[in-house]
Amino acid sequence: MKLTDFDYHLPEQQIAKYPAQKRDHSRLLVYDIKADQIQHKKFFDLPDFLSEDDFLVINTTRVLKARLFGQKVKTGGKFELLLLREIETGLWESLVKPGRGMNPGIELSFGEFPIRAEVIDVHADGSRTLKFDPPQKVHDLMEDQGIIPLPPYIQRQPEESDYDRYQTVYNHYRGSVAAPTAGLHFTPEILRGLKDKGIEIAEIILDIGWGTFQPIRVDDPRRHQIESEKYRIEPETALKIKRLRGQGKKLVAVGTTSVRALESWYEQTDGSLEPISRDTDLFIYPPYQFKLVDKLITNFHLPKSTLLMLVSAFAGRENILRIYNEAVAEGYRFFSYGDSMLIL
Repeated sequence: MKLTDFDYHLPEQQIAKYPAQKRDHSRLLVYDIKADQIQHKKFFDLPDFLSEDDFLVINTTRVLKARLFGQKVKTGGKFELLLLREIETGLWESLVKPGRGMNPGIELSFGEFPIRAEVIDVHADGSRTLKFDPPQKVHDLMEDQGIIPLPPYIQRQPEESDYDRYQTVYNHYRGSVAAPTAGLHFTPEILRGLKDKGIEIAEIILDIGWGTFQPIRVDDPRRHQIESEKYRIEPETALKIKRLRGQGKKLVAVGTTSVRALESWYEQTDGSLEPISRDTDLFIYPPYQFKLVDKLITNFHLPKSTLLMLVSAFAGRENILRIYNEAVAEGYRFFSYGDSMLIL
């Protein structure tokens, strides 16, 4: 397996810089694996392709306002900060720009806000561990001063509308630095329509890290180390999923983050599907055999990316590349704010 096996040509103008005017008016490419058939629809058509024999699993994580600006206490030197993940209360793995001089012991402040941070450690990848004091005020700081971290390929600063549109309508638990983008197309009306058809919905949490945007830098992608992310499946959800699977219903994962959490859950519990709260660094690529996920709702992913490899494992690499080439020819919009795909 080579990295170039997962490449395709995408014109720059098909990278979505803004979302569709209405969430559920994005396009929906429907691919039936068994029939090898493609249909071109709108996302509001989704309930037509699912039945009471299906159930959805959604990732209810919320994107943090994780970009911050501040100054060094001693010199007043300005910096930009991206909080990647909370290791424990008040202790954060972070990216700092500029990184030069950001050595252990350097103290940071954030204007008049009553909190400071200290650089505790510098890691080989250039990230830093920061310790905040008081530790419980970090989320208050983000709410007061933080900026939502749009993906780098969007190539613009966040606008007011992004604080709504770069979150799902069902976000509950703060912890991610990127959105579970397959969920961005859902509206309350779509969710009601699914429930009216007898389609149940189970909620899980996976806090998406910056690693989702990290390029693979080795020719053999199997040598790539994916960054770990925290996920959690509560007792009520575990019981619900086991009940629905026991009834023979098909699991429809909303997004690759839901897939990673679900498949990690199966592997880390040896199939017992007990409630769990753990980290996962599961990297899914062909010929991975899926244990829980039967159907998938997903966006269109970057060339040579770990997410493209995951959907290739699910539907077949040749099929996915053929579908992507058709989507390009049909003018679909790609990546986080782009269109969606249902794989049956």
